[in-house]
Amino acid sequence: MNKIVLTTFGREQICASCVGAPGSKDTCEWLQAAIGRKYDTKEIYYEYIDIDKDVYPTQYEILVEQIKQDELFYPLIMLNDEIIAEGIPHLKRIFKELEVEGVQQLL
Repeated sequence: MNKIVLTTFGREQICASCVGAPGSKDTCEWLQAAIGRKYDTKEIYYEYIDIDKDVYPTQYEILVEQIKQDELFYPLIMLNDEIIAEGIPHLKRIFKELEVEGVQQLL
């Protein structure tokens, strides 16, 4: 299994479409906890990018601009270089994508 990078893009302000949902940073922390309860996470690297504050790699510039222009919803979750969730993430989809990448469930 290769190293897996799970990146959450967001901002402090809650997305207008996600009223009542947790904030982006909280979503990132919730994902880490949920994944850690079910999977071996030693090969998973988590990163959170605040699109209003953080300096981010140039490869994310277009993606961040799309979020800022409301073309994509946040929090936006990427697994390596693939978008796997926008807005309110669904664990079932994220778990499926992790398994496709070879992440093993805990026994």
